[in-house]
Amino acid sequence: MVAKETVMASIKYNPNGQKGKITYNSDIVSGIAVLSLRETEGIELVPSKNHGIKICFEKEGVFVDISVIAYYGYKVPELAFRIQQNIKQMVESMTKYKIAKVDVHITSVIFPAPKTQPIAETSAEQVANV
Repeated sequence: MVAKETVMASIKYNPNGQKGKITYNSDIVSGIAVLSLRETEGIELVPSKNHGIKICFEKEGVFVDISVIAYYGYKVPELAFRIQQNIKQMVESMTKYKIAKVDVHITSVIFPAPKTQPIAETSAEQVANV
């Protein structure tokens, strides 16, 4: 796998018979993936420099490796499928790259905070019964 920081990818794009090429830094594709993930309900980005995203450009297309944190109550297979579809759709529509594969890793689950009764609301009767 090629290091993400050093990857420059190019694509020949000829909309009206013009000559030239467009070059994308892998950070552009990574940024599009981050946007896609932020629009996906039920997950949070991994708190790291690269937000848990690894991008690799190969002949077959772009390989994306995503790590996210899921919220309790969401179905993991459905979350993973939505992440794959969102990233594929956004990257392909914004860059003309083809996504070859999106691997999704759910690294942990955020559980809701337990509901506790505040101390001030306990009555003298409740304390006496303890």
